[in-house]
Amino acid sequence: MSHRLIRFVMSFALLALAASALPGQERFALSFTGKTYLKVFRGTADGMTDTTRGELMSAARRTVGSFHVVYLDQFESIVQADLSDGESTDRISAVDIASLNESEVKFTRESSDAYFVIGLGARRGVETGMKGWVYTEVKEGGLFRVLRVSEDQSIAVVTNLEVETRYRDLRTGEFEGYAEQILGGTGFLNLTWGNLVMMVIGLVFIYIAVAKDYEPLLLVPIGFGILLGNIPVPLSMFNSISIYMIDPVTHKFVFNTTGNSVMGILYTLVTNGVFPPLIFLGIGAMTDFTAMLSNPKLVLLGAAAQLGIFATFLGALALGFSAASAAAIGIIGGADGPTAIFLASKLAPSLIGPIAIAAYSYMGMVPIIQPPIMRLLTTKEERLIRMKPARVVRNEEKVIFPIAGFIITTLVAPGAIPLLGMLFFGNLLRETGVTSRLAKTASSALIDICTMLLGLSVGASTTAQVFLVPQSVLIFVLGCLAFAVSTAGGVLFAKAMNLFLKDKINPLIGSAGVSAVPDSARVSEMVGREYDPDNHLLMHAMGPNVAGVIGSAIVAGVFLGLF
Repeated sequence: MSHRLIRFVMSFALLALAASALPGQERFALSFTGKTYLKVFRGTADGMTDTTRGELMSAARRTVGSFHVVYLDQFESIVQADLSDGESTDRISAVDIASLNESEVKFTRESSDAYFVIGLGARRGVETGMKGWVYTEVKEGGLFRVLRVSEDQSIAVVTNLEVETRYRDLRTGEFEGYAEQILGGTGFLNLTWGNLVMMVIGLVFIYIAVAKDYEPLLLVPIGFGILLGNIPVPLSMFNSISIYMIDPVTHKFVFNTTGNSVMGILYTLVTNGVFPPLIFLGIGAMTDFTAMLSNPKLVLLGAAAQLGIFATFLGALALGFSAASAAAIGIIGGADGPTAIFLASKLAPSLIGPIAIAAYSYMGMVPIIQPPIMRLLTTKEERLIRMKPARVVRNEEKVIFPIAGFIITTLVAPGAIPLLGMLFFGNLLRETGVTSRLAKTASSALIDICTMLLGLSVGASTTAQVFLVPQSVLIFVLGCLAFAVSTAGGVLFAKAMNLFLKDKINPLIGSAGVSAVPDSARVSEMVGREYDPDNHLLMHAMGPNVAGVIGSAIVAGVFLGLF
């Protein structure tokens, strides 16, 4: 082991020595060329060379200039355009390369602002392909790479810009040695306190899931995703790995649309609202609506528990959020993660991360948040109420319900078709008795895959630089308020119903009107048995619980139609 360590130290020392021999221990000034550059889709494999020249043609096949090669590889070339007097880049329609006998070569116009001249060349040891950093007057501005070298000067291009940096802000540059490139390729140098804070939060999620068994199927993927999203990615590979990218126009962090990042591709399934309907399909295939059908008045408890959504919507408006963002935040009160993500993907894509984390966090903390509210709002006598056994529901009713339920609910809220359509379709697969294979797939493999990838992707979106902002804290606070109000709304409405009912309802099942299936129903059972071990409320609580799933989806559909 000691010999390996010695060899590693010696290798690193040699790299450092080699790096010290490179130019770049001093800053050099940048001089932007102001020239026009094109990327031509022909390279050495097609016969292109450093000395290849060609003509720039207009749409009418008139020569508007010429070009010479600045850089080339096997498949493409970067060329500098030399326009004739009075011509403009807008008139370039084709590239004519006589030496290759080609006059219709495909090309694209490059961001010419990124190309600059360095007053150092081969005499000072500069070589093609060397890399380094460019700087503004006050900070690091990005990375560059040398494309072409002459004796006394070089042409280079900025390959990556730091966030909030523009080409025009760059002033100086510095070459980076091999050892520095190796160190810069690690995450240690870019690790921030924000990243460490988020990693701790991710570990807490995993601990709660594993040690307390709170929503482990959700919190473990989300927790690990938070760790994944907060490993600092060096700027040189940021756009090809991260969920985020630096927008070339706004120079801010935006969702990755390059198509080069695996995590970016996975996250597009979140931002495009693909995962939530598929999860609803699985939920429908797993859900037994018997408890609700046997006692239809319990649907009202599911509706009452949506009170928190509207209260939080108004609160978010008062805090300055836009109406669309406030609607997306308010849906957290339904304690339905997929619905919250679906609505946020349509109304407030930039808020998906904090909304999803808040929604799933409160779903996982149902056994912590709900019991104190339930005890506060009920008396001991109310908690001891025993409800009559539910009536038997015929198979015909179970088959008719998803069809009739879909038609009625989507006529009320057409915006909820993707969610409610999948929910009722999944339930129909379950109840027909002839599609058990499809129901089994939807309720097991499909929902597990979607839940796993959704949780991991959402967790990975919580990069500290994007997530740790006051807006996220506000969303968490509003989410907690929404969940508490929804719980209270269900309990209080059950108490109000008892004023008119002969057969009383145990108000504890009102808290199950939120959509956290089946955890809220289990909490009703747990709190009820604290006061009467033989009083089983689980099946009764499942009625408002599944009604809450439908209710929150309807509200989401209404919001989608409004905003």
